[in-house]
Amino acid sequence: MAKDKKFRKKKRLGSYPFLSVVFSITLALFVMGLFGLLLLMTKNLSTIIQENVEMQVFLNKNLSQNEITKITKTLSAKDYVIKKEGVAQIQYLTKEEAAKDFYEEAGQDFVEFLGDNPLRDVVVIKINPDFHASQNLSEIKKEIGFIRGVYEVTYMETVVNSIRQNVQKVSFVLIGFTIILLIVVVILINNTIKLALFSQRFLIRSMQLVGATTRFIRKPFLIRASFFGFVSGVLAIGMLASLMRYMDTEVDGLIDLLRIDQVVMLSSGIVLVGIFVGFMSTFVAIRKYMRMSLDELY
Repeated sequence: MAKDKKFRKKKRLGSYPFLSVVFSITLALFVMGLFGLLLLMTKNLSTIIQENVEMQVFLNKNLSQNEITKITKTLSAKDYVIKKEGVAQIQYLTKEEAAKDFYEEAGQDFVEFLGDNPLRDVVVIKINPDFHASQNLSEIKKEIGFIRGVYEVTYMETVVNSIRQNVQKVSFVLIGFTIILLIVVVILINNTIKLALFSQRFLIRSMQLVGATTRFIRKPFLIRASFFGFVSGVLAIGMLASLMRYMDTEVDGLIDLLRIDQVVMLSSGIVLVGIFVGFMSTFVAIRKYMRMSLDELY
């Protein structure tokens, strides 16, 4: 009686090994999530680097405070200046502050040596990454140069070009790897589900022979596969969270490269991929076994 009960439990419709399937799917989703975190951190780091590209606007000497204020307001209204929470990222630096900064960095007081401060007041603006193309920067430089009271406009052209080119290269490489990895993860989960369902092929045929409908046969398998995908997604997110906590203790500021909304979207994506791929793989596998002849099943 005990053996018969054990046998019936083992052959329950929709039932197949829990631990092995969940472990395989969790591992695949964890790798996908890990690469997703790397992609997000790289993207955010690139954005931070790009948002720190500056253009120095040197002003004519002996300008009044009203003239300086007018220049800064004119620049603040430009689309190519980064705005955070509605505030233009502009810094006004007087020649006295510039001389003080030079003294702190170099340890030499050139004003005392020369008897005069040859520096000029400068307005430093941060350029929106959308305007980092060489042609755009040249046009911006020319436009600012025509503003009354501006003496000279400079920026590190070679550095900006290098940043833009490297960001583009890294983005293309990461997108390529992401596509490849997503395909590999889907294949791994699909094969795991198919192998798990292989042991159920004769039970599926038995249900067909006693007159069970296609929907009745599929339903428990699809529910179980979706549940496995959900559980695997949650476990993968937990593993990623633990890894990120550990990495944050080893590398200061690493966690700051991630935004809450991005983490929520990535976590949701991991769970949805687990559920969707598990559901679709099971659906396709069940349909395959239901259409196979008895000889093919063997």
